[in-house]
Amino acid sequence: MYEKFYGLSEKPFHIVPNPSFLYLSPKHQHALTYLEYGIREGMGFILLTGEIGTGKTTLIRHILNQIETEIEVAVIFNTNVSANQLLSLILQEFELEADGSDKARNLDRIYQFLIQKYASRGRVLLVIDEAQNLSDDVLEEVRMLSNLQADDTLLLQIMLVGQPELKAKLKRPGLAQLTQRIAVNYHLMPLNREETGIYITSRLEKVGGDPDLFTQEAVDEIFKASNGTPRSINLLCDSALVYGFADELEKIDKATVAQVLEDKGGLTWTAEPASVAREQAVPLATGYGGGDLGVFEQRMETVEKLTQELRFQVAVLHEEIERNAGGFKDGLVRELTTQLEQERSKNERLLMEYGRIKERLKWLEKRHADAASPHSEALPAGESAVEKRTKKSSSWFSFRL
Repeated sequence: MYEKFYGLSEKPFHIVPNPSFLYLSPKHQHALTYLEYGIREGMGFILLTGEIGTGKTTLIRHILNQIETEIEVAVIFNTNVSANQLLSLILQEFELEADGSDKARNLDRIYQFLIQKYASRGRVLLVIDEAQNLSDDVLEEVRMLSNLQADDTLLLQIMLVGQPELKAKLKRPGLAQLTQRIAVNYHLMPLNREETGIYITSRLEKVGGDPDLFTQEAVDEIFKASNGTPRSINLLCDSALVYGFADELEKIDKATVAQVLEDKGGLTWTAEPASVAREQAVPLATGYGGGDLGVFEQRMETVEKLTQELRFQVAVLHEEIERNAGGFKDGLVRELTTQLEQERSKNERLLMEYGRIKERLKWLEKRHADAASPHSEALPAGESAVEKRTKKSSSWFSFRL
C-alpha cells in the first residue's frame, strides 16, 4: 500500500522471518559464529536461546540456506508432541515412512537412515525450534537420539532453539545428562539503541528506500517502545509507514510513532520474560511518581539484560577456554613425550660414547703400566725407539742371510 509512495520495491518490515533481510548485529554475528562452529566441527548438541522476536528463527534459516547442500537437515517446529510423535515428525522430515504406534520401529528406521548417510559420507542435522515446549520425557528421547553413533562418530547433530525457559528447564537435575552434552550454546539478546537505528536503515536500503526515512527522534521512540526486539521494531515501523502514507508524510517523525503507540494503547510491543511479568504483577510501593518509577524500571530492566548477556558470554567463553585448555594439554603432553624420547636417545648415545672412552682409558693405562714395568727393555741413552726397531730389523735380516 505504501511501497509506491515511498519508492520501495517491497515491504521492508516483514513479520514473517525472512533470511534475506537478516541484519547481523554484533550479537547476531557472534551467535552465527558459534552456531557455524558447532555445525562444522560436528558437535553433538548445539543450543540457541533468546527472547521472543529477537531473530532466532531468521538466523537459523540463514544458516540452513548456507549448509543445506552439504548436510541433510530436518526442522521441527511443532513441539507440543509426545516422544513417538516427535520420532514420526523426524521421519516425515526425512521423507521416510513413519509408524504411528510402534516407537521401536520408528527408532530403527531413523537409525538405518543415519547409517546409510554415514556410509555415503553424508551428515545429518536435526533442528528443533520452540524447544522450550518439549516435555522432560521428550527431551530425554532427544538425548537418546544422540546415542546413535558409528565407531567414534556421531550420526546425528541436534540443534535446540527456544526461549529462555528452555535454558532454565535444562538446569533441572533430571536433564543433567542432556545438559552435559551441549557443546555450544548462545543466548541472543535484543538490539541496543544504535543497533536499532542501523537495523531500520538496513531494511530500508534493501528495498531501495530512503535510509533516513525515519528521523532519529522517531527511532528513539521505536527503540523505547520495542526494547530493541526486532519483531516489535518491524510491527512499529510497518504501522508508522501506513500512518505516514495516509498523511502523505515525507518523513516518519516522532509524532507519527507516538500516534501509532497511542492508537494501539494497551497493546504490548515487547514480549516480557516471565520473571519480569511476575515482578510487574506485584503492587508497587507508594511514594514515587509514576514517571520517575517508569524510568527507574526501564533502567533496571536494561541493567538486568546487560547482566544476563554478560553471564551468558562468560559461560560461553569459559566453555571455550576449557575446550582450548584440553587441546593445549594434549599438545603439551605430545611435545613433552617427543622431548623425552629425544633425551633418552641422546643419553643412550652419550652412554655408548662414555663406554668407548672408558675402555680406551683402560687400554692406555695398561699400556703405560707395561711400559713402566722393570721387565721391559730399557733403551740406550740417546737412542730412540725408531733406531732400536731399525737395529732389530737389521739383525734379523743378517741372521736370515
